[in-house]
Parts: sequence; structure tokens; C-alpha cells
Amino acid sequence: MGEAGRIRIWSLRTIFVGIAFLVILRALLPVRLDPPTIPGPDLLACLIFAWVWRRPDVLAAWLIVLCVLLADFLFQRPPGLWTVLVLIGSESVRRQAMREGEKTFALEFGVVSLVFVVIILVQRLVLFVLLVPQPPLGAMLIHLLTTLAIYPLVVVFSVYLVGVRQIPRDDGGKGLRA
Repeated sequence: MGEAGRIRIWSLRTIFVGIAFLVILRALLPVRLDPPTIPGPDLLACLIFAWVWRRPDVLAAWLIVLCVLLADFLFQRPPGLWTVLVLIGSESVRRQAMREGEKTFALEFGVVSLVFVVIILVQRLVLFVLLVPQPPLGAMLIHLLTTLAIYPLVVVFSVYLVGVRQIPRDDGGKGLRA
């Protein structure tokens, strides 16, 4: 990989960290005085999955862990649980993205939707086993639906505003390494 490729990867990583910081900051700011009636989407996980699908070489595991673990602490979630689940989910998305074949948005949305469903169910199961209080199932389902509904907008933002596009594969189908 040339020097220009490394600079592009590190510039995209810096942009990702900046966007992740803004997403976390926006969620922490008390913009509304009344409590929200609909649970909001997980923009950070959407951003991670959209970027990992398009550029598996940009978001390394350590960067994902760093950003999501910071969000775990700031959002007062059980530290590390959502981080591990998003990391495992992102690696599943990365593995699917690195396979050969046509990569349509329908395939991407199906893979990401399945990953979101699985990690939310695993999170509920782990919290249930550990006897940790958790939101009602209906709220979790609404959270899942809002996250899946916002995912296409995150993809449009990532592709057309930030410029995170899939790179042509010239490695003989072996995949890229982060």
C-alpha cells in the first residue's frame, strides 16, 4: 500500500472519530426537556457497519472498541457488553463485505439487519442472565426498528457527504486486512 493509501485511511479514521464524537455529544446534550416517546436509533453502530461494509480496511477493531467503549461509559450502559457485541457484529459485516460477488444495497441491508437483530437479542439474553434491569421488549423493538430505518440515511451520508466508497478489489478475492 502506497503512502497516499495510508494517508487516505488515516484521514478517514480521523473523520470517523470526529463523527463518532459528534454522535455521542449530540446524544448527551439535553436538547429536549420532555422525555422522548420513541427510543432513538444507534447512530454509532449504523455508522460503524456502513463504513465496515464499504471500506473494511479503514475501521480497525481497536478503533471500534475505543469509540463504542467510550459511548458505553458516557451512556451508562454495562461497560463492554455493547462494545463486544458491536465488535463481533462489525467483524461479521466485514467478513461478508470481503466476500466476492456483487454487493448490492439489498444484500448489505439484509446482512446489517440480521446482525442488529442478533446482537440486540444476545444483549437482552446476557442482561437477563445477569439479572440486570433492562428496558421493556417493546422499547427494544422500537429501538431496533428506528435503527434499521435510519441506516439507509447513514449510508447516504457516508457515501455522498464523507466519500466512504467501496474500493475496487485487486487482491484476487483474498480480502483486505485492517
